[in-house]
Amino acid sequence: MRLIHVLIPDERRGPVLGALDSKEIDYAVLETDERTSEQVLVEFPLPSDGVGDVMDALNDAGLEEEKYTVMATAETASTPNMERLENRYSDDFDPLTRKELRSKARDMAHDRTSFVWMIFLSAIIATAGLLLDSPAIVVGSMVIAPMVGPVLTASVGAVTGDREMLADSIKLQAIGLGVAVVSALAFGYILRTFSFVPQLRITALGQISSRVAPSLLTVAVGLAAGSASAFGLTTKGPTSLIGVMIAAALIPAAATAGIAIIWGFPIVAAGSLVLLLVSLIGINAAAFTTLRYLGYRPNGFEPGLWQFDSRKQTATVAVGVAVLLLVVGVTTFATYQQITYQQTINREVSSVLQDPAYANLTYVQTSTEYAFSGGLLESESVTVTISRTSDREYPELANRLQQQLNAATSQNPSVRVHFVDYETANTTRESLAASPSAAYSRSSKGSSGSYPTASTASSSTPSTFSPLSTLM
Repeated sequence: MRLIHVLIPDERRGPVLGALDSKEIDYAVLETDERTSEQVLVEFPLPSDGVGDVMDALNDAGLEEEKYTVMATAETASTPNMERLENRYSDDFDPLTRKELRSKARDMAHDRTSFVWMIFLSAIIATAGLLLDSPAIVVGSMVIAPMVGPVLTASVGAVTGDREMLADSIKLQAIGLGVAVVSALAFGYILRTFSFVPQLRITALGQISSRVAPSLLTVAVGLAAGSASAFGLTTKGPTSLIGVMIAAALIPAAATAGIAIIWGFPIVAAGSLVLLLVSLIGINAAAFTTLRYLGYRPNGFEPGLWQFDSRKQTATVAVGVAVLLLVVGVTTFATYQQITYQQTINREVSSVLQDPAYANLTYVQTSTEYAFSGGLLESESVTVTISRTSDREYPELANRLQQQLNAATSQNPSVRVHFVDYETANTTRESLAASPSAAYSRSSKGSSGSYPTASTASSSTPSTFSPLSTLM
């Protein structure tokens, strides 16, 4: 429910009140003091979903919103036509007006000090959760990370022509992600230097191995989170849960990059940073596109958004835009290359496992480390996880997979096969009743189920790689 106050010039009083009458809105006309004796103040309650429709009608009648318009939240209202208005607008989707949108976006903004501290703390929690391989702790870091504020204010600033809001939001996003990576790096350095955590192989942790490279699913998460945040901002409801989704795409990836640097996994660090940039770009682009789709535009053409006071400022902005375009281009190409590579890996592994000799095997997943192109760090580790119903050995499977992948790609990847064993009891209902302990199910994920055939599987040139350990 909204309680709206508008100041109407005396010469526009008739048309504006006539527009309210045509919409069956109950209003009160209040006389003003001597300073505004030629104006009247009109207030009226209105269902939230009817604000856009009614304000458009008042603007057409000559109301100048910039003069004096206040929209307040009301708990309830009792007027002769209120029930009719609620029924009329109950099924309408009416996003916030442009002014309400900017006001709501500003309310989500943090001052720089509190923003940096919250990012720092969320990065510490995310680092601990990743190293403990605890999804619950990682989710906790997402809850307190205030990344949704600068993302949404950047999009709102772009669609409304507010250059100051746009620039401040972009700076705050860059500062936030920088603080997150550096905080994770510093915390990881302390933990490793003073042996607070064992000398583990970080890619053996499921929470880290899932964030070592961009993929189609991670790109989809970023795009959906950005679109959902923008859509949620335009409604009358809260956006706290949507903020968790924004942080889910950014904070764990930033913490993974910091951890990988300290633990000496440059390929993992590079992949996590690319994942971070891809997610950030996707979230902002999706939020901006969604707001444009919902009809938000500046009031007329506002060239001030791209006009600058000096040549130095123009040059600085031009260099920044060029760097941004370069980063977008590189990350887009790298992401496309990685997604295509993973698609090829999945297809080739599936074709190998279609052999009747592997009828008892079930393809679970494939995990790949990020690889640079252009002759730098091209070796890539591929871990294939397979479940099997018995303890039968498949010593040649890793060799065969590597030969298949070498023929299909130019990366010459190192291949590891990780088996997940389980047994199914063959018991009848009668024997189960006689001996309940006869039926059981066992699942093992120990190292005995993994075949370390990464570089050893290659009989041509030995491949140097960063090993990707057993996944959960």
